[in-house]
Amino acid sequence: MSHSISAFQAAYIGIEVLIALVSVPGNVLVIWAVKMNQALRDATFCFIASLAVADVAVGALVIPLAILINVGPQTYFHTCLMVACPVLILTQSSILALLAIAVDRYLRVKIPLRYKTVVTPRRAAVAIAGCWILSLVVGLTPMFGWNNLRQVETAWAANGSTGEPVIKCEFEKVISMEYMVYFNFFVWVLPPLLLMVLIYLEVFYLIRKQLSKKVSASSSDPQKYYGKELKIAKSLALILFLFALSWLPLHILNCITLFCPTCHKPTILIYIAIFLTHGNSAMNPIVYAFRIQKFRVTFLKIWNDHFRCRPEPPIDEDLPEEKVDD
Repeated sequence: MSHSISAFQAAYIGIEVLIALVSVPGNVLVIWAVKMNQALRDATFCFIASLAVADVAVGALVIPLAILINVGPQTYFHTCLMVACPVLILTQSSILALLAIAVDRYLRVKIPLRYKTVVTPRRAAVAIAGCWILSLVVGLTPMFGWNNLRQVETAWAANGSTGEPVIKCEFEKVISMEYMVYFNFFVWVLPPLLLMVLIYLEVFYLIRKQLSKKVSASSSDPQKYYGKELKIAKSLALILFLFALSWLPLHILNCITLFCPTCHKPTILIYIAIFLTHGNSAMNPIVYAFRIQKFRVTFLKIWNDHFRCRPEPPIDEDLPEEKVDD
């Protein structure tokens, strides 16, 4: 049944639409750049493209579904459950892509001479496929029974109703907080984030160590090789920091919901946490544009070639500042 939308809901929808309008084109541009520029075809940038696919889906799928839930339609329980699961799948895919990127950068500085034989395009493709399959399993777990159906059915039957429950579709009404905290957060979000922090600390340690001395590497100039690795590692660590900053507040609120059911959670904080999670999908292309020269140059070429109709010369795939493959 239709009902009027409040001014607060209208503001919420407006902000969500703005985030989607930044996220979708920005991340499509990232995927386009990786496809267009051969210098962006190594494992790291393939994982970045996988991350961008998840971010496109956030803007094109999750945000419209979040707006739908905010309006509060009356739906069957399992219909609402299907609406709630995509964000779980895409969040997990993003985390695993970030973990793959961290491991890849670690291998580049730990075994520079053997890196190309260890991290092959085929293995990178298998890793990306594995990340998405695992994300589907984790994100669809509520569909296999770990949800709030029993509680909803009990309340449904207590009202003398029969058949599949019809509810006002809300995330917390269908998704179990035990699943969100014990399984999703404590197993599939927090440990990977902590592991990535440790990996990047080790990467920075190894790079600083190598920069302090002359060593053999896959570059004729070790200082140049590790200097480039340091710059890219800082940019990717920034991506990780922004992801954690965007997602931890919502998970902390979930923990409060589970461990302190009587605690009051201000509505404005919940909305801010939701905006942060969705807004994270729009942040990465901006970071790439300002921090990674190869992306910046490719973005400008795409803009001039396809939107300003002013074709530029082919991209120099051996940019000295951030040459990835030697």
